[in-house]
Amino acid sequence: MTTASPLPSTLFDFTKLPATPTAVGEVRPYFDAATKTLALLETHLTTINPGEISHAAHRHADEELVVVKEGTVEATINGVPHQGGAGSVFFFASMDLHGLRNPGTGRASYHVIRIFPRDLEA
Repeated sequence: MTTASPLPSTLFDFTKLPATPTAVGEVRPYFDAATKTLALLETHLTTINPGEISHAAHRHADEELVVVKEGTVEATINGVPHQGGAGSVFFFASMDLHGLRNPGTGRASYHVIRIFPRDLEA
């Protein structure tokens, strides 16, 4: 949901989030909205099938957290691979080149939290 007014305190029930199939798994959006302190806060859950990548390595001005929900996720950060299982957290600093893949034999899911401060220059 994208809103003009700041995102209020609320519950986003995972069981009620629609799953949208992708070429490599699925995505479930939580919200995409301004808050009282941020220009934008975007959160979703991505699921990647075994052996797949979420998308090509990329970089962006905003900062991003990835919290592994299940399976194993491999993040390449500036060319260096790192693997994390359930409960692991990856942090991608502004403009760092990063990409994600599922190196395992089962599905892998992770929460993405993208943080856009009000003074961010793209």
